[in-house]
Amino acid sequence: MIDSSILQGKKAAFFTLGCKLNFAETSSIAQQLMRHGVRKAEKGERADICVVNTCSVTEVADHKCRQAIHRLVKQHPDAFVVVTGCYAQLKPQEVIDTPGVDLVLGSEEKGNVIPAIMSGMTGAYTVKTADIQSFVPSCSRGDRTRYFLKVQDGCNYYCTYCTIPIARGRSRNGSISSLVRQAEEVAADGGKEIVITGVNIGDFGRTTGETFLDLVKALDKVEGIERYRISSIEPNLLTDEIIEFCAGSRAFMPHFHIPLQSGCDEVLRLMHRHYDTQLFRSKIDKIRDVMPDAFIGVDVIVGTRGETEEYFQKAYDFMESVDVSQFHVFSYSERSGTKALEIPHVVSPQEKHARSQRVLALSERKTRDFYARFIGTERRVLLEHSSARKPIMNGFTDNYIRVEVPNAPEMDNRIVGVKLGGFNNKGDALCGNLLS
Repeated sequence: MIDSSILQGKKAAFFTLGCKLNFAETSSIAQQLMRHGVRKAEKGERADICVVNTCSVTEVADHKCRQAIHRLVKQHPDAFVVVTGCYAQLKPQEVIDTPGVDLVLGSEEKGNVIPAIMSGMTGAYTVKTADIQSFVPSCSRGDRTRYFLKVQDGCNYYCTYCTIPIARGRSRNGSISSLVRQAEEVAADGGKEIVITGVNIGDFGRTTGETFLDLVKALDKVEGIERYRISSIEPNLLTDEIIEFCAGSRAFMPHFHIPLQSGCDEVLRLMHRHYDTQLFRSKIDKIRDVMPDAFIGVDVIVGTRGETEEYFQKAYDFMESVDVSQFHVFSYSERSGTKALEIPHVVSPQEKHARSQRVLALSERKTRDFYARFIGTERRVLLEHSSARKPIMNGFTDNYIRVEVPNAPEMDNRIVGVKLGGFNNKGDALCGNLLS
């Protein structure tokens, strides 16, 4: 057994890039270090240990990871620097060759951060990229009031543009009983809202023989948790049974995030997606039928290989026609080792940007229209911590409308009734008044 006394009194800095799942995992790494006597470095302090949890979804993400590493090495010149996450898994030698980096942990080693750091501190600087098989549980509290519960990891889909199966391995999950225990711990900690995260959470149950619907039903029974949100679920895995249960459940909010990626069937086939636009539309219609007030966020990728001008226009027309609340827009990025590189017709960077701007403008219109529907109504809002010096505090309604109310620090982490008024000056939130 490694003696971790060397960690006592050390200060650690953390930096996370990418998805909510990464933030949950960084939080778990931080908790492990805290249990061994490490404390988080305060602003302006030099850390003894730096942990960078990386993303590699695009070339831009890789670049941001390199920038973050260089910045942390400069800010904490004598720190032991650990880099983990998808970029570390996919390009370990590139990371370990970066000046100042001491240890690279692949996805399989995230749960073994303490012995890995201890080994590194005694001189064994090893690049670790073992085959990814284990499920590392993670549950984090963000800077706000929401907790992020990792229920699943990895993916078996191998879409042509995506490196996630290489970076995170095959689909696997924790047991429902273990995840319920984590939710109960959140409730005991005073948490009100949990976001369910994973890579392909609708595929939950590969490891344990359970289903995502089983999980949703079990979590809904956890006393003290008043809100759940499903971070992202594939449309072909979002069953009518899941939608109907959420519509009538105690704690699952009228809020879905569903990846579309393209509104053109020809492009979906090039991507090797598991659905077509007809199926996608049927899921949106089902949600609107049983939860008409639901917020529906959608991921789309523009400028993929094979997306001709005609195909993009078809995709745009579909996106314009479907009743969703927001698009999260990503410009396609070439990733080595993916099948997409074999597809002809490359979209220029300028055209990618132009297409991205068109979809972003469409998204802004849809979100504003969705918000406007609820002006003058009353909704329940979970208020989030704000500095006492600020005049306003923020929160989200059950259906994910961002709301600003006059600051009242004693209302932090409380769910209250709010009368929704007009838009704020930025147009990205509704102003509200607390109901007595």
